[in-house]
Amino acid sequence: MDLYCVMGNPVEHSRSPWIHARFAELTGQALEYGRRLVPIDGFAQALAEFRADTTNGTARGCNITVPFKFDAAAVAQHLSPRAVLAQAVNCLSFRDDGIHADNTDGVGLVNDITLHAGVALAGHDVLLIGAGGASAGVLGPLLESGARRVVVANRTLAKAITLVQRHAAVALPHHADVEAQALQDIDGSFDVVINASASSLAGDAVPVAASVLKPGALAVDMMYGPAAAGFLAWARENGATPRDGLGMLVEQAAEAFQIWRGVRPPSAQVLAELRAIVG
Repeated sequence: MDLYCVMGNPVEHSRSPWIHARFAELTGQALEYGRRLVPIDGFAQALAEFRADTTNGTARGCNITVPFKFDAAAVAQHLSPRAVLAQAVNCLSFRDDGIHADNTDGVGLVNDITLHAGVALAGHDVLLIGAGGASAGVLGPLLESGARRVVVANRTLAKAITLVQRHAAVALPHHADVEAQALQDIDGSFDVVINASASSLAGDAVPVAASVLKPGALAVDMMYGPAAAGFLAWARENGATPRDGLGMLVEQAAEAFQIWRGVRPPSAQVLAELRAIVG
């Protein structure tokens, strides 16, 4: 049996096993997908143990969630252009010539916004809150989507500047304006506001003022479930359309599934089923 898993800490809340099991069922693929809780300082060892354990089959790949996306980039022998740009990885494939790494978060987010939420990014202004691994994974695809302006806002401005500078070459051919700003000094309002910070996971208040929202803006939190509730309520109270990260989760999983299996699963159907389950 081909084995896959999601590795993270925490990881018990992850819906990835259900998503990939449903993808496999709908596409006729034989695989098993589980969860692995990894000690905070033990990623490399946990990955080696997963690959070495052949009791129930052969490990073929894994998804990586917080806080190990930078660790995953460091252990890979081969990085996709997306992974090189992000310097953070959420998808590993185990092949004969070593570990291949990719980042499917950005294309997952863009697909969810444009296909499922039905909101165009081309020609519009986007605010990306945070400059950590989550933002690093999605900034490139946001610029490639045709967005007119993408502002990366972070509490530590220097971190946002570093992320923006790394993406300057991507923004240029797409005629996108990308800039870094401090959270407390955000300039302007935006058509799409994306919370990629750790504020929702930590249960903190929304880290930006409601003035960043254009009338009818789409406000997306990368988290889902109870963690996203505060941000979604804030968006709703301030006239924005709230959206959680469930669609992004399904779409990034669909991209990973295609990398692993060479088959594109029916993500819209699986997202609709998952939303019915989680309410």
